[in-house]
Amino acid sequence: MKDSLIVLSGGLDSTTMLYEYQFRIGMALSFHYGSNHNDKELEFAKLHCKRLGIPHMVIRLPFIKQFFKSSLLSGADAIPEGNYDDENMKSTVVPFRNGIMLSIAAGIAENNKLQYVMLANHSGDHTIYPDCRPEFVEAMNNAICFGTWNGVQLLTPYTHLTKTEIVRHGMKLGINYDETWSCYKGGDKPCGVCGTCREREEALRDAGYYD
Repeated sequence: MKDSLIVLSGGLDSTTMLYEYQFRIGMALSFHYGSNHNDKELEFAKLHCKRLGIPHMVIRLPFIKQFFKSSLLSGADAIPEGNYDDENMKSTVVPFRNGIMLSIAAGIAENNKLQYVMLANHSGDHTIYPDCRPEFVEAMNNAICFGTWNGVQLLTPYTHLTKTEIVRHGMKLGINYDETWSCYKGGDKPCGVCGTCREREEALRDAGYYD
């Protein structure tokens, strides 16, 4: 039964979720908020939705780049290089980004008579991004449920998984991770040195993707 809307970036995590739960996803929703890597991610989001025959909507949020401060919105040179940890990656936080996106997604889900909104947050994001933490997910789920006539619920099945575990899910599904984007610098090719590139390569390696 097609009962869910997925917030799809085109990155590794949400693309894995798209394939894993494709039989219940009635719509995919992507956002362009002016980040360095939005264009590259959205290319892959569109590709996978077309391949799976899932309706795909893109919403632009230009006010985020206009009014919010984050290295994600400030050009490739502002993106920190090195390990994916809280001190190094803190500058990449876009204030309440998931809260804003989920509010819109909940309204679209309700409008399209879909019961669930799916988000691919995972355990590696908890210390860096406040709006990826289990406490946020629980509170946002309550707000969405009480704020919609049909009681839309938030589903986050990857909340307690590591990125390596997510890759293992994707490997069972035969996902080609070359058709996803992670690099926060957003160039023509992944830089290989920013925190997200390094986290991605570590997860792919540890999951045995290259074996």
